[in-house]
Amino acid sequence: MTSPADSPPAPTAPAVAVTPLMRGIDVLRRLTEADGTMSLRDLSYATGLPRATVDRIAATLAHMGYVRLDGRDVALLPGVMELGNAYLAAVRLPELLGPHVRALADDLDESVSLVVPDGTELRMIHQVKHRRAMTLCFGIGDVLSVERAAPGALIAAEWPAQTWAEWSEKSAAPAGRETRAVPPAEQLRAAFSPELCAEAARRGWAEDDQRIEPGLVALGAAVRDPHGRQVCAVSVVSHTSRHDVASLRDAALRKLRRTVAEMEETLRHAPAPSTDPQSGTATWTGTSKQVMGREFVESLARGLTVVTAFGAGRDTLTVADAARATGLVRATARRALLTLEHLGYVVAEGRAFRPTPRILELGFSPLSRISLAELAQPHIEALGCRVHDSASMAVLEGGDIRYTGRAAVYRVMSVNITVGTRFPAYATSMGRVLLAGLPPGGRTAVLDGGEPLRPLTGRTITDRGRLDELLDRVAEQGYALTDGELETGLRSIAVPVRDRAGQVVAAVNVAMHSGRRTEEECLDEVLPQLRATVSRIETDLATAARFVTVPVV
Repeated sequence: MTSPADSPPAPTAPAVAVTPLMRGIDVLRRLTEADGTMSLRDLSYATGLPRATVDRIAATLAHMGYVRLDGRDVALLPGVMELGNAYLAAVRLPELLGPHVRALADDLDESVSLVVPDGTELRMIHQVKHRRAMTLCFGIGDVLSVERAAPGALIAAEWPAQTWAEWSEKSAAPAGRETRAVPPAEQLRAAFSPELCAEAARRGWAEDDQRIEPGLVALGAAVRDPHGRQVCAVSVVSHTSRHDVASLRDAALRKLRRTVAEMEETLRHAPAPSTDPQSGTATWTGTSKQVMGREFVESLARGLTVVTAFGAGRDTLTVADAARATGLVRATARRALLTLEHLGYVVAEGRAFRPTPRILELGFSPLSRISLAELAQPHIEALGCRVHDSASMAVLEGGDIRYTGRAAVYRVMSVNITVGTRFPAYATSMGRVLLAGLPPGGRTAVLDGGEPLRPLTGRTITDRGRLDELLDRVAEQGYALTDGELETGLRSIAVPVRDRAGQVVAAVNVAMHSGRRTEEECLDEVLPQLRATVSRIETDLATAARFVTVPVV
């Protein structure tokens, strides 16, 4: 862990800088560097702030839905990704170029990424990974060193002399990562020069032969906007078990160049974006201050909401724009923007401010690798505590459900199920909401393609016509309740989990012995709690999956 004394001295903050905003951002950065979780004590040590100050910052971030307080630990939550989402929506590169990245990755059967320049480094903003036993561990928001990454020479070819001077003073290792590449850092830095980069720019592509990590090879090319400016670079990454750098060039360079041309054509003809809804948060922060008192750091909350004011249709903001989007007074919005400029999260362009990719260092990277099961687990545990019965999440696999999340409540008589357990979907509450959520024809394919419906107890519904009628009713009412169909004495109620597109991707249930609650009590007491929990899961999923693929397991 880096202590405050180890950090380089920061430039003097302007007189109007919002100190609580600077401190809160420092806490988010430290949490990100620690892969999402730190103790309050370690945060105090890492930031150099008094423990009481860290406690207030953590309480404010928790109230905003950005972190979870778990005893003495602080953990990032998907809600914090709205900061990075604001930047990604503003630049529009994942939205416009993402389909091209997917097509190239599928065509080559390799992982493909988009990176943008961030000062003297590169930052990843989009990727399509091809899942294998050996796959990339980089996430959206991660930093790469220009001298190690394939597109680095292309980006650095357009650096002014001042940027080259800044680069020469920095460490070669990417922030937060220990690089164990074959060439020593000193050798790489000595070879990385304006002349080498000019040659890569003249050629139009660059390659990485295991510089970033042993076994990884990559090929990169730059993408330019209609004004001829480099806006990002595309990188195709493979493993030496599949390609050496020469064979990757032979297999991918022609297709990479074609994709870059298609990307530039897309940027040339991109329609104007529709504007994201404005946030108008001033009232909310004021109310939170009244509720929480001095534990709520209002100036921190207001400063972070200025970041979320950027978005589709708002790639730049004047002070007046920021005030209008957030509901803050102009003076407050101005101080927040100047503080963000001082920290490098926005740059001034005349009277307007533009967000920088550095915003992605505020919690985005570790959460960009989260699965639905990981995202939902804290909510499932909270649900189990509220209803005092076991809660679970499952997904549909063939004709079965497979448990992906579980919060058990232990009693003398309890439901003993573990993550990974499989049951026939037709006989379970979660299976029924999953089957009911399938598209037309999907339900028939699953039920007809699996094992014959067989009675697991004397109450299991196995008649196909009756089951179809029941599933239609489940789809209409939005929940399923089973009583003794999987196991005698086991009662369960479930609701579906939907993704951003409204598709059912999972189910959450509460299960209990039938003596604990009647069916009516399940509907009156448990169903509202289930629906509230799933609403929270869906909100987090919508935030996390806006620019990142969230796997269901």
